[in-house]
Amino acid sequence: MARLRRDADPTAIGEQPALTTSSGTIWLVVAGIFTAIALVELAFMLTFGNPLVVVGLVLVAGQYLGILVTRFITPAGRLRLRIMAGLMLGIAGVSLIVVGVVAAERWSTIAG
Repeated sequence: MARLRRDADPTAIGEQPALTTSSGTIWLVVAGIFTAIALVELAFMLTFGNPLVVVGLVLVAGQYLGILVTRFITPAGRLRLRIMAGLMLGIAGVSLIVVGVVAAERWSTIAG
C-alpha cells in the first residue's frame, strides 16, 4: 500500500534536507567544485583534437550557469532544489560520457 505524505520516511533520499529545506547554497558550492574539476579535465583533453570535448565544455559550463540562474530566480522549495540536483547530475553525466567517448577513441587509435 502506498504511503501517505504524513508517514514519509525521513531517511528516504527524497526527504533529505538538501532536497527539501535547503536554500540551495550547498548545491552551488558542490556543483561549483565538481564543475571546476570537470572543466579542467576536459580542457586537458582539448589537445586530442576531438570536437566532442568542446561540446562537453560548453554543456558543463552551461549547466552550471543553469544552476546559478535556478538558485537566484526560482522560488525556494523542492522544485528549485530538484532542478539544481538534476543539473548537477547532468554535469556528471556529460563529463563522464565525453571522457568515455574520447578515451575509447584514443584507445582505438593506440590499440590499432
